[in-house]
Amino acid sequence: MKGKPGRPGLPEEAERFLEYATVERGLSPKTTEAYRGDLGRFFAQCRKAPQEVVREDIRRFLGMEREAGLASATAARRLVALRTFYRFLILEKLVESDPTENIESPRPVKRLPSYLTPEEVDRLLAAPDGASPRGLRNRAMLEVLYATGLRISELVGLTTERVNPEAGFVLVLGKGGKERVVPLGEVALDWLERYRREARPLLLGERSSRALFVTSRGGAMTRQNAWMFIKACARGAGITKPMSPHTLRHSFATHLLEHGADLRSVQLLLGHSDISTTQIYTHVEQERLKRIYRKYHPRA
Repeated sequence: MKGKPGRPGLPEEAERFLEYATVERGLSPKTTEAYRGDLGRFFAQCRKAPQEVVREDIRRFLGMEREAGLASATAARRLVALRTFYRFLILEKLVESDPTENIESPRPVKRLPSYLTPEEVDRLLAAPDGASPRGLRNRAMLEVLYATGLRISELVGLTTERVNPEAGFVLVLGKGGKERVVPLGEVALDWLERYRREARPLLLGERSSRALFVTSRGGAMTRQNAWMFIKACARGAGITKPMSPHTLRHSFATHLLEHGADLRSVQLLLGHSDISTTQIYTHVEQERLKRIYRKYHPRA
């Protein structure tokens, strides 16, 4: 396996490919250098000429990278580099077959984002000052978020007519314009009705608005404003966990599953179009089943 001076372990064919990628395909220097590193790492481990590489060599390389703790996204990029390289070799008639064919790209691991414990949720919900109009609004918004699992964009998009206090639900306009009915718990409904009765008229003054949650200027709450006050409430509650706009949404789903809800019901409540999206919470269900097993099985 020949290499250019100063490029030990990188085949001549790889150098030709990198030149082709830069000149003919117009790939950025950053992408080309990433490909250079990926190909160099592969051939340093494989120790074969490009024409001698077979599918098992590629699989073994990706397996070793995975065992070394390589991120799925990086492993996927390395496979793309190898695949693009071998397509070039076929185009140049330097190899007859592609050893990367039928090798699936490593899928990124879906990790459950940070969520709060029930005790942390209690502290967060109690953080706003319910004696002021803004504090009462913020408490109502937090209660509704945790009670429904809405996205923040869905929460600030609620209008007054989309809340049915008698039936105890909200009609949510979700992604793609899809509507779903989400129940409201009694506690959240009490805070929401108190906000509508006591705080919302003071925030609006002489103005009118269809938006359910309004600012002190009478306009609709924005996603950014809502997220800012949630972070402020978390700091005030002494919560040091990483917070994201979805933290209460993830807490909602996690706590439902921990108390026995099934994944399909949680999917419907969250408004996921595909249950595979909801399956990031599967580990919660598995942990619950383990606890049940350990508690009730005589030989656990």
